[in-house]
Amino acid sequence: IMNRNHTTARIAHVFSGTFVHSTPRAAVEILQNCVLGVDDKGKIAFIEKHQDVVSLSEIWGFETSDIKQLGQYEFLMPGMVDTHIHASQYSYAGTALDLPLLEWLNTYTFPVEAKYKDLDFANDVYTKVVRRTLKNGTTTACYFATIHTDASLLLGELADRFGQRALVGKVCMDCNSAYPNVKPVVTPRFAPSCSSSLLSELGEIANNNKLHVQSHISETKEEVELVKTLFPGCKSYTDVYLKHNLLTDRTVMAHGCHLTDEELEIFRETGSAVSHCPNSNISICSGILNVRNVLNHKVKLGLGTDVAGGYSPSMLDAMRRTLDTSKALTIQDPQHKTLSFEEVFRLATLGGSEALSLDDQTGNFVVGKDFDALRVNVCVPDGPIDLFPGEGDDRNITEVYMAGRRVVPFPDT
Repeated sequence: IMNRNHTTARIAHVFSGTFVHSTPRAAVEILQNCVLGVDDKGKIAFIEKHQDVVSLSEIWGFETSDIKQLGQYEFLMPGMVDTHIHASQYSYAGTALDLPLLEWLNTYTFPVEAKYKDLDFANDVYTKVVRRTLKNGTTTACYFATIHTDASLLLGELADRFGQRALVGKVCMDCNSAYPNVKPVVTPRFAPSCSSSLLSELGEIANNNKLHVQSHISETKEEVELVKTLFPGCKSYTDVYLKHNLLTDRTVMAHGCHLTDEELEIFRETGSAVSHCPNSNISICSGILNVRNVLNHKVKLGLGTDVAGGYSPSMLDAMRRTLDTSKALTIQDPQHKTLSFEEVFRLATLGGSEALSLDDQTGNFVVGKDFDALRVNVCVPDGPIDLFPGEGDDRNITEVYMAGRRVVPFPDT
């Protein structure tokens, strides 16, 4: 697993200890007594057994005294990937969960999102959401912003400043070259709020410029019925996006609670992904996604917090709610194969990177990928868990790295 044909890149970090990640074959792989090197471009240079540390230091030119030794109760894991989060809704997360989706949008969401023409307001909320999600271990986030170009650009600027890998929509063509780890994403809100001509134009923009696409699909039954009336010439909700060239291998669609097997086949054929947002699905009573069925159709799937339909900006919460939802399906149908926590760990890391078509850059500890990682200490002082099994939170995440740069703790703290 070591690339000996290395370039002249200098080694910037070397960690020694336990590493936990996912591979396509193993939902969880635990690498004990290993050393991992990160070069000065932020990429993983090698990962090897600790017994080879002396020869590794000679090959790569680092001092053994520079190795960062992980403690007895520490490990490194890949950064988590939030495949669907509304940065603009963070200010009211945890409130306004008393209405179904379409009424919820009109009553709470649209009035708040109108405030983003004020850049001071946008700066306050966007700064807080980027810092909070980074502290929670989200190294990659796929953000919905608003219709306001300047505020959307500001969100990209803040993600870059604080060191988060981000996809930001509304699309602005000049931010693709501004920040290497921040990309534009074509963002039709969802089919009911877009005309056919707008959807066609967005599909053309996405395909001509090889851009990512994000939207919502089949979140509620009411929404699915509305789409049928708005697009009578389409066979299904999925067919609407397909006909407008918005389903590509760079597309991620949130929710999908009510997708049919025929629609999932289209997702598989086009390489499009589903973002599972279980907290939101339950909080505003949208529906329950059968993740096992999606995976059985070999459709790419990641997890999303969907703030503020989901009340928590933590991917750890998304993982727990994913397990809860799967168990609820098993209660309803004992034949349902419940997701394991190992599978959910993969969905939050490697699965998310696959859903966003970023798995060539991030998602696990593979030589050549960017070093996006969390340093986790199970025994952190005043932490939320004791040394027998329990629940953790952001207090257990002591350091966060994105592309080799330590971004948490924040420089100003």
